[in-house]
Amino acid sequence: MSQLTRTNPFREMEDLMTLFNRSLGMSPRRSHGEEGLSVADWTPAVDIREDDHEYQLHMDLPQVENKDLKVTVEDGVLTIRGERRALHEQTDEKTKWHRVERFYGSFARSFTLPENVREDSVDAKFDQGVLTIHLPKSTPAKPKAREIQIRPA
Repeated sequence: MSQLTRTNPFREMEDLMTLFNRSLGMSPRRSHGEEGLSVADWTPAVDIREDDHEYQLHMDLPQVENKDLKVTVEDGVLTIRGERRALHEQTDEKTKWHRVERFYGSFARSFTLPENVREDSVDAKFDQGVLTIHLPKSTPAKPKAREIQIRPA
């Protein structure tokens, strides 16, 4: 005698999306509360460029406040930590949210710096939701020719 099994196509789709997101390195979504509000850890997008004098890192951080950002350089690693606060958590209980799709919460990104970055001169600027970090290059030491005296054996 076979047994009937009910399937939930929405649950199967959610499981498929979770597998897809994991394959892309994204965090799985989690549900909150009766209304099924979705939240996820997020990873802000970054552009990195280089010219003759420096590397520049640009990170989009809309609705993140300067006070919620921290940039550190230690042992050749640049780390950016921050948090974007959820709007639906900042409203009163009379407000009913029907859908929350934007990512919020804490994030951290770390980058191994090239050896030619002057760690003591790294500078960061936060303007209109874009964090720009300047990573100046050190001037390569010019090789010096040196004559070696040959000693008799």
